[in-house]
Amino acid sequence: MSLTLLLDLDDTLLVNSTEKFLPVYLQALTRELSQYAPPEQLIGRLLDSVRRMMENRRPDCTLKEVFDESFYPTLGLDPEALAEPIERFYDEVFPTLQYITSPRPASVTLVQEALRRGYRLVIATNPLFPRKAMLHRLSWAGFSSQEYRFPLVTSYEVFHFCKPNPAYYAEILATLGWPEEPVVMLGDDLDNDIRAARMLGIPAFWLKKDGVQPPDGPFGPSASGEIEDFLPWLDSLSAEALEPDYSLPSAMLAVLLSTPAALDTYVKNVPLERWNIRPSADEWSITEILCHLRDVDGEVNYPRVKKVLEETNPFIPGKDTDPWADERGYIHEPGPAALQAFTRVRLQLLETLENLTDEEWQRTARHAILGPTRLSELVGIIAAHDRLHIRQIRELIQ
Repeated sequence: MSLTLLLDLDDTLLVNSTEKFLPVYLQALTRELSQYAPPEQLIGRLLDSVRRMMENRRPDCTLKEVFDESFYPTLGLDPEALAEPIERFYDEVFPTLQYITSPRPASVTLVQEALRRGYRLVIATNPLFPRKAMLHRLSWAGFSSQEYRFPLVTSYEVFHFCKPNPAYYAEILATLGWPEEPVVMLGDDLDNDIRAARMLGIPAFWLKKDGVQPPDGPFGPSASGEIEDFLPWLDSLSAEALEPDYSLPSAMLAVLLSTPAALDTYVKNVPLERWNIRPSADEWSITEILCHLRDVDGEVNYPRVKKVLEETNPFIPGKDTDPWADERGYIHEPGPAALQAFTRVRLQLLETLENLTDEEWQRTARHAILGPTRLSELVGIIAAHDRLHIRQIRELIQ
């Protein structure tokens, strides 16, 4: 079967304890940058900037942008002045930290067999480092970039969210164009790898740790064992059993937050002159898709959600929004402004949904087309609509 396999890196593919690695890494980096600021100041700012990355919920800011905004101004440093020494650190010093880690031969066996089966492999490591650092750690695990070309390695240059935010996993799948196939997460951390993936509705296999009991309930591991147990467990299940379930409120919220983030990534390197070009007469341009998402959220989705929350079993009329593209002349609008406006209204929608109780998610309405419905079903339709247009814009850009 076709399958997308999400693989954690540290203490999954590579034996690398964060408790041991982080102090040595920080000491090496601050020593390299000591001519620019005192080490104690650098460490303080580094730790605070990492915390800000982990807390980021802005889909229009990559983690690198969050880090830079937090790190450099406070120290009075020029990012361009540090670009060369930081590059040199990751080229020359960072590789010397390999001694803190050790390879896990069973992970190489697993990856080779997964590749032989044709699985799509994603390195789903917390994107708190530059891509260079990720590739170094992969090589320490036995996966050189020359031999292993993973379709996606998450890093801070392009990603907007971190573990344990389930939007991190949604951003992975959105970046891949929301593949319509089984998806499985493999990792060692119950919070970052297992719970966060399960909140998106992804089956997750936990590499169990001695003395640690996994939690029960919907966000616990789907299965657990040693790394050698993973493929036999996978083979014991049908493809249907490994399909993600995006119907949980936590999953729908993660999808909704990931959409503007993925769009930010998709369009970042597209020349503006291409934004308003239709690939064919009956297909929308990038700008038209963004305008459509903006107006549907602002004029349909958000008002509907508010109506269901504020009224008792309200009637929801149907709305045909596709003609708006021609009627409103979307193709003549500035695309970047449309994306910014969509992001604003999407965050407004999320603010309304994020703290709802289970009872509020089940509030009823009468829909002109669906008939009797609930808020959870209406939000699920918004999330499915997002996935449809993410696939559309990804194909268009490719």
